[in-house]
Amino acid sequence: MKTNFLKFSLLALVLFTASCSSDDDKNTTPEVVVTTKVSDLNAPQTGGGGTGLPTGGAYTKFSFSENKVVTTDKWDIAFRGTFIIVNGGAKVNVDDAGEPARTGSGAISIVSNTFAAVTAFPATATFKQDAATVYAIPGVSGQGWYNYANTIISPIAGKVIVVKTHDGKYAKFEILSYYKGAPTTPTAESTSRYYTFNFAYQANSTTTF
Repeated sequence: MKTNFLKFSLLALVLFTASCSSDDDKNTTPEVVVTTKVSDLNAPQTGGGGTGLPTGGAYTKFSFSENKVVTTDKWDIAFRGTFIIVNGGAKVNVDDAGEPARTGSGAISIVSNTFAAVTAFPATATFKQDAATVYAIPGVSGQGWYNYANTIISPIAGKVIVVKTHDGKYAKFEILSYYKGAPTTPTAESTSRYYTFNFAYQANSTTTF
């Protein structure tokens, strides 16, 4: 009788250990990083665009972790016209009331590749922050995320922007369109300053997407 009880106890211990091991394996499985599409994020501005007036107006602040426009300091990137800023570094124009102060540790690395192919975080040395008079994402045609020709803003194909977020996580995004409704072939009549983009956010401490 004692022998049978001992065998039963050992069997129960083995099953319990296997169950715990299985649970541990499940807990260590990395979460799948999902690609999310944001459509028609409005990025209005005042002045600029040949008006003879300085560019102004509030930036539209976006949080990757919340997947929405925010009004708090917990933003990662912000948009105004063709300009995109990151929540890290310093204000580019200290006299611009519409440009928010940088309160986070964000930074930007621009990678030339397809969105799907960017699966690892770029080297730390490639990340840049906004600074006085210098944008981490250049706001000039052909140097940052877009080309300008015949009055049309066109995202540069194969430009993926990897973002260190305000709180030290990572995201990647690619801009698909600058026009409302994301028309395949925008015209001079298309409504501009409406961003459509894909992004993937990595909330874990791993170094891959």
